[in-house]
Amino acid sequence: MSTWPDADGKVIDRYLAQLRLRHPTSPTTYRRILRSFQEVTARQNPEAALITRETLETWLSEGARVWARSTLLHDARIINRFLDFLVQKGFIAVNPIDELRATYHASSDKAVLRALLSPDVDQALEALRQFPAFGSVLGELMRNHITLMRTRGYRYQAQARWLWRFDRFLQAHPEFAAEPVPVMLRHWTAARPTANHAAECEKLARILGKALHRLDPATMPKRPDPRPGQQVAKQWRRPYIYSAEEVRQLLDIAQSYPSPRAPLRPASLYTMLVLAYCCGLRLGELARLDLGDVDLAAGTITIRETKFFKSRILPLANSALVALKEYLEMRRKAKAPQSPESGLFWHDQGNARYTPHAIAQCLVDILRRSGIKPAKGKIGPRIHDLRHSFVVNRILEWYRAGINPQDKLPFLATYLGHRDIHSTLVYITVTQDLLEQANERFRRFGAHCLAVSEGVQP
Repeated sequence: MSTWPDADGKVIDRYLAQLRLRHPTSPTTYRRILRSFQEVTARQNPEAALITRETLETWLSEGARVWARSTLLHDARIINRFLDFLVQKGFIAVNPIDELRATYHASSDKAVLRALLSPDVDQALEALRQFPAFGSVLGELMRNHITLMRTRGYRYQAQARWLWRFDRFLQAHPEFAAEPVPVMLRHWTAARPTANHAAECEKLARILGKALHRLDPATMPKRPDPRPGQQVAKQWRRPYIYSAEEVRQLLDIAQSYPSPRAPLRPASLYTMLVLAYCCGLRLGELARLDLGDVDLAAGTITIRETKFFKSRILPLANSALVALKEYLEMRRKAKAPQSPESGLFWHDQGNARYTPHAIAQCLVDILRRSGIKPAKGKIGPRIHDLRHSFVVNRILEWYRAGINPQDKLPFLATYLGHRDIHSTLVYITVTQDLLEQANERFRRFGAHCLAVSEGVQP
């Protein structure tokens, strides 16, 4: 194993060199933070490359005398990434923050760092402790059922989350361990009064019923109850259909998005919005796009292994192609990786691609800056409504071109990545423009039939 701390600071320089920090003051700030941590480590463990929880606590307590808690938490996250680098390069055996997270089953590294900043560290860490996955009386049944369904080819991600939440509830209430499964489910349903939770519990009951029936054929699965799902459907928000002026406003805000430390971000957000609006792409599809998925010569983009395990090759409009060409040129000038498997939407922080969560945060911020969405809360238009807008505008264009949209729905379903047109019909929101075009089509093709019918004598 290599040696760290090192007297000449070459390890820190090596780490900073790979970060590709853009802001002029960032290297100085990072070096100050990392060297202060190195001094504490060398003082506590001069004989060996050993970083413990006590090392972190000492560094945090010394920093608390100088810096505010929020600043210190930011610095601690920099240290955490540096520790991961040290583990990767073989300088230390383990990142103590990862150890603490595993010991207490904490939800995130950030939660561990906040606990280390607390006055009573032991109590704060204990408060983070979470139940082990599928450790309840039904845990083995749930785990085996998830494994079986995934072996059969299902992703089974949402269902696994439902089972995991129910498992945590059972572990928190051991008094229900001897009760029958329907009784456990009734208690779980009563734990939250929302319609979404009731619908989730109904689906969960059917899943557990199938799992129990597989073990004991005499146990009959629960009959579906449509009422919880119907209550959820009543609460669905009507999709927001963006006007051309609003989309133009969003694109303008994206191009001028403030991002001094990531110069490529405005162009990335602009191109994301173009693809979301012109192609109806989901956020996850935007995040998974690779550089090799773009074929400028053919004018297509490939969407791989998305919802329902479907892949598709989408032809692009000229406006989308122009935006992609400009973005790829800016991406090349930013010295982004040019390998086909590198992320199309790349950022230099960690040399990685944007995650769906990061894309959602940035694009929602653009919505708020435009005034289309309120400054706070989950109310108002969503990014996913761009997909609804794509469908409505596509149908409008067919009406205006004299094309019967019903004949084109299978093609639209394929373009969107749907299994059939029934999923696509959910996206058809009746707007005033769409209603007018449909009425005009009926007038042209159906009015004369009514006139002839009225003139026929019985």
